Amino acid sequence: MNHKLFAIFGNPVSHSKSPLIHNGAFKHLGLKGCYARYELNDGNEFKNKFFSLSLSGANITIPFKEDAFAACDTLDSFAKQIGAVNTVVEKEGKLFGYNTDAPGFMAALDGFIPKNTLILGAGGTARAIAFALKSVGSNVLVANRSKERLLFFKERGFETVVFDELQIGDFDLIVNTTSAGLKDDTFPMSDTLLEALMSKASFVFDCIYRDTPFLKMAERLGIQKKDGIDMLLWQAFYAFEIFNDKKFDVDLFEVMKKSI
Repeated sequence: MNHKLFAIFGNPVSHSKSPLIHNGAFKHLGLKGCYARYELNDGNEFKNKFFSLSLSGANITIPFKEDAFAACDTLDSFAKQIGAVNTVVEKEGKLFGYNTDAPGFMAALDGFIPKNTLILGAGGTARAIAFALKSVGSNVLVANRSKERLLFFKERGFETVVFDELQIGDFDLIVNTTSAGLKDDTFPMSDTLLEALMSKASFVFDCIYRDTPFLKMAERLGIQKKDGIDMLLWQAFYAFEIFNDKKFDVDLFEVMKKSI
């Protein structure tokens, strides 16, 4: 049996821990699989690159989740609803798209259900998180720099606002889904406004898995905070099940965690 090849597509992607996580799981289970990184420059090239690399499956990260959605021939119900894909597998020459960000995010919250949530950013990750939180009864406000990307949320009944018009409110949870802090020391929005918003929050979550300025501000203010590492691990766990078309014991999550 030949090794199956998988990869993560993104830009930037050199920082990604996904190869460590998936290769650790393949090794632990004795499965013949190999997982690598691929830096994509043009989202429209996703499908061509997927097939030229002879991949069996892939994960997709910032900023190509909507491009991957468009490239798929078949979509699961949740991916279809949110218009974003983070997991793709090949079956008989067709691309099947899924989204494991939502269950990954909810698992990472460890049972915390916010009454009011502010999501910063309006990309594919924000879409998954917004629908996941809405499904458990949280009131969600999506804020973004530009108005255009907010249209998707507005058409689906979410409250939206551009950063320049965002007012200070009482949000139990603030989630950063932007790339601010991924490879620099920037904030997703005005640090003055962000601090005022955070001072009223009880929990902040950054989908980036490093100690960003966003998280450092929360620490300084004494607010419960969490980076994206558990979300990454859980979405990887669910993606791994899709890659292998098999359910795995939750103990595999701990194996994946030790791999990084």
